[in-house]
Amino acid sequence: MLDVSLKTTLGAFRLEASFTAPAGITALFGPSGSGKTSVVRGIAGLLKCNHQQVTLNGRDLSRLPPNRRKLGYVFQDARLFPHMTVLRNLRFGGSTDEEQIIALLGLGPLLNRYPAALSGGEAQRVSLGRALMAGPELLLMDEPLSALDGVRKADVLPFLEALRDQANIPIIYVSHDMGEVARLAQHMVVMNEGRVVVEGPADAVLSDPAAVPFIGVRDAGAVLTGRVVGHADDGLTKIETDAGALWVPGAVGHAGGALRVRVPAQDIILSRSAPEGLSALNVLSVSITSLQAGHGPGVAVGLQAGGARLLARITKRSAQSMGLAVGDRIYAIVKTTAIAPGDIH
Repeated sequence: MLDVSLKTTLGAFRLEASFTAPAGITALFGPSGSGKTSVVRGIAGLLKCNHQQVTLNGRDLSRLPPNRRKLGYVFQDARLFPHMTVLRNLRFGGSTDEEQIIALLGLGPLLNRYPAALSGGEAQRVSLGRALMAGPELLLMDEPLSALDGVRKADVLPFLEALRDQANIPIIYVSHDMGEVARLAQHMVVMNEGRVVVEGPADAVLSDPAAVPFIGVRDAGAVLTGRVVGHADDGLTKIETDAGALWVPGAVGHAGGALRVRVPAQDIILSRSAPEGLSALNVLSVSITSLQAGHGPGVAVGLQAGGARLLARITKRSAQSMGLAVGDRIYAIVKTTAIAPGDIH
């Protein structure tokens, strides 16, 4: 468990952030200039703060220099030594769990190459491996995929998922890409203007209407976790979630396997009565947990479906004409084709 409390002033910018991060990936999310990188630098001891309290599993890191905090730091660029092979770069970090880390990150075929012969995604995997071989008790990752194109990013994400599932340490993951966050994060800290505005389990934060102004209306949307029931002959996959059965496009996953599905808030339609004669395959019985009006024409509607939470975004006019209120039982309709392949993992 990582406990963080930082306060400092950087010119006209004031940072005042406190949060707790459990083992696994905690995403720091927010717009540019919200203080995400400053928080990471503060945790690492690279930023001088007026007040700093950083505790890891009861061990106070606040007064320790960076090299004694037992943490790994992965930057936006790989920062590998160009005159060293991949293996020597890895061992520069240390030799902890060398064989396991090389296997985990798929680095075996790269060990004798030099950085100039690596793709951007390969170089980032080596950078991550070097940080892990130092035997860190905490891993800091500052937008590690932001310099990669879509193809290279897709190459690295499965390795980050494997790391999340196997590493038993807190991982602070800075990103402004909601696709990455929805796919990787188990916990989430949303920042705005130097302060933490929302914090909690990722599924709870992403389905919270109060978080929409800070996440952004286009990025808002809940994440459902379920298991693959099977693949239909027409190219669709059925996933059983706590919210009910969900049909998604493509033959994804394998029978019995777990998948996470991001459902954008703007792609959910609400209905007072059970719809008939619709082309949409996904119709979920839900109850309204909250209504949050935005500054514009939209309303964020928090929904409970079985043991899962969803989020819908509709117009104020629609909310008023339907007479929506907290506690109402209604139906949420999700078009199968509205779920993008990149939102299923």
